[in-house]
Amino acid sequence: MHIDIDKDVCIGAGQCALAAPGVFTQDDDGYSMLVPGHEDGGGDPMVRAAARACPVSAITVRDSTG
Repeated sequence: MHIDIDKDVCIGAGQCALAAPGVFTQDDDGYSMLVPGHEDGGGDPMVRAAARACPVSAITVRDSTG
């Protein structure tokens, strides 16, 4: 799984971190970032739900195969 966070779009709502806290967190400025070591989603079934929860669609999730 490949996860992209568009830092230019992110508003720091934190919905991703609430939905999948094992994969998403927030940096010192409150913007979304991936938890170190979990950049591939870590098998968390909530990753796609977290992306859908983003109010500005700043997160893109796609399979590693394409």
